Amino acid sequence: MRGHRIAVIALGVMISAGSSPLRDSSRLVSIQELSDAGEMCVWEPQAVASVDGNLFSAFEDRPVLAAGQDSAGTTDVARPPVRNILDKDPIYSAVTVDTRLDEVYLQDPNTWTIRVFGRMDNTPADAPRTEPRRVIGGPKTEVQFNSCVYVDPKNGDIYSVENDIGDSIVVFKNNANGDAEPIRKLNVTHRAYAMAVDEETDEFYLSVQYPPQVAVYRKQASGNEKPLRLIQGESTRLSDAHGIAIDAKNRLLFVNNWGNISDYRIPGSGRFEAPSITVYKLDADGDTPPTRVIQGQKTQINWPGAMAVDPDRGELYVANDMGQSLIVFREADNGDVQPVRIVKGPNTGLSYPTGIFVDTKNKELWATNLGNSSATVYPLTANGDARPIRTIRSAPKGKVSLRFGKTQAVAYDSKREQILVPN
Repeated sequence: MRGHRIAVIALGVMISAGSSPLRDSSRLVSIQELSDAGEMCVWEPQAVASVDGNLFSAFEDRPVLAAGQDSAGTTDVARPPVRNILDKDPIYSAVTVDTRLDEVYLQDPNTWTIRVFGRMDNTPADAPRTEPRRVIGGPKTEVQFNSCVYVDPKNGDIYSVENDIGDSIVVFKNNANGDAEPIRKLNVTHRAYAMAVDEETDEFYLSVQYPPQVAVYRKQASGNEKPLRLIQGESTRLSDAHGIAIDAKNRLLFVNNWGNISDYRIPGSGRFEAPSITVYKLDADGDTPPTRVIQGQKTQINWPGAMAVDPDRGELYVANDMGQSLIVFREADNGDVQPVRIVKGPNTGLSYPTGIFVDTKNKELWATNLGNSSATVYPLTANGDARPIRTIRSAPKGKVSLRFGKTQAVAYDSKREQILVPN
């Protein structure tokens, strides 16, 4: 790009066309050459008003608006980008297994889909990918920024948590396919991240990043139904809550926290603490202190994602995103403790793992990897640099995902000729 001035368009908005929302994926970076007039290119919402399902196609042969520096007016600039930086392959944020039907559900926040595979699928090393049995996605599904997936072990209903602008949980029938409408939708607090279900009481627990909280709903809740209970407040020690897990047998609730703390009502109240796992009684309510906190340098917790519990072994499993690992604690652990096992190393196939699932029926441990379009499965007691026993890969081997999440700004480093994309 030496010698050229460029404009970079990064998208992070929702558009409405009639009664149906058309949602930009926020993972497209469009680069265009500028003329000597010093134009600044911006996105024209009308350009996608007629796009059905394929938002990327909105930028093919569509005009954009250009505003000259010397004029307050705007003109149409009907030219395609010089090139697009985008990831066409799935990236996987969450996983769950339907042990009744031997099916695996993978959340893909890159293409806003839920992809369903066979539990025993295993991508050969020389194959470009494994094709899913079916894909749930499209405008009618309202699946977007999907961060958690859950399958009801009783009836097979599929729950999908939305982490950004949708503020909702959508539920589908087990055989849903394509652009299927949800059978139920619950409006929830902004920045919901993960859910865990107590099948004995028919209640589910929902973690919310900010203001940090755990909301407890009826499992069949829909519409604008309010939580039954809300764990929230300074005493809870919740801080940017992410992964959540429950042990219904021992009546325990586990929540992991990134440690970002602030009160939006009080300027200057922000601070950072070490990431942690806070433990509560399952019936906790209100501004309740945790019974225990796992926190400290020995824990190796670093941007923890999803969590899962094996109540029979008394173990807690954590997807450790920036630690490039899966870490396992005893449920009774407290304070600055070392994990009892760590799955980590070049042979594991892990790459920014954010999803995790404990399959107690088949004694398997599943992980999803944002960094390489894959889900990897290990023996439940795997430790160290363990090779996966199977891998479901949705991109060529060796693929490094762009990991675009919510690209709302970009910068160009002219010295290094690099484009910087915060997510």
